[in-house]
Amino acid sequence: MKSWSDGKSQKISTTPSNMSLSKKNHWKSIFSLKSITYTIIGVLLAVIGLQGFMVPNNFLDGGVTGISILVTGFSNIHISILLVIFNIPFLILGYKKIGQVFAVKACFAVFLLALGMYFIQIPIFTTDKVLIAVFGGFFIGLGIGFVIRGGGVIDGLEIIGYYTQKKSGLTSGETIMAMNSLIILGAAYEFGIETAMYSILVYFTAMKTSDYVVDGFEEYTALTIISKDYEQIKKLIVKDFGKAISVYKGERGYLPNQIDSKADCDIIMSIVTRLEIHRIKEAVNEIDPQAFFYVQSIKEVKGGLIKKKSDY
Repeated sequence: MKSWSDGKSQKISTTPSNMSLSKKNHWKSIFSLKSITYTIIGVLLAVIGLQGFMVPNNFLDGGVTGISILVTGFSNIHISILLVIFNIPFLILGYKKIGQVFAVKACFAVFLLALGMYFIQIPIFTTDKVLIAVFGGFFIGLGIGFVIRGGGVIDGLEIIGYYTQKKSGLTSGETIMAMNSLIILGAAYEFGIETAMYSILVYFTAMKTSDYVVDGFEEYTALTIISKDYEQIKKLIVKDFGKAISVYKGERGYLPNQIDSKADCDIIMSIVTRLEIHRIKEAVNEIDPQAFFYVQSIKEVKGGLIKKKSDY
């Protein structure tokens, strides 16, 4: 490796002290206080959902957790052991295909969940099937979401979804849904159709809850604005809100009763978060009360001036 200074090349050597410092910073990033805190909170919430609602009533969530509950239903193996065994292949895949940092955090979360399920005893909160499905899914979803915020996972099936999203045209949600459908069919065979249907409700609740915890108010949205005062609005969004914009050259007008009424304009698009949408719309309305907005949900953003959200 070379650096150029005063017209001369200087060779930069990698000393043992530099390697030690790099390794120290690497492990510090893995076991940061924020990451550990999120993971512990997530695991505790998942244990509440599993022990207080789902496992005693044979309700499944899907994924490795669902497989573990299913196997526990017709065997004498403790669920904590099954959680580790069934997650091992996915953790190896995560190490090979995603990275060491992710794999270490995922292993920590999985083993912590297994220990929690073995040592922590939580009484059953309710036997009402609807409450079990809703609140069991809610606590599991909270747990999954917090662990993901910490940079890991407690269910190896999420790794399959992440990997197949990169390698195929399927989204991670579609891949996980297909696999969970097979698990729920197994629940129908072992525990009955009614339990399987409630398990679908558990999965849906958990999925929506975890999505909200992971994305929260920072879920990115495409906001498009069409206005006659586009120059002022561009300055407002860039200078006052500090957001990057993209501009399309277009025409406004073509109203039902005024088909010949048209004018050139700049169509402004910016990637914003949920919290910013309302404030931007109010500020734009003060400039042009007739401004036209439309909002689109987006699954992924990359590049530009979008901050990086993933801890992987």
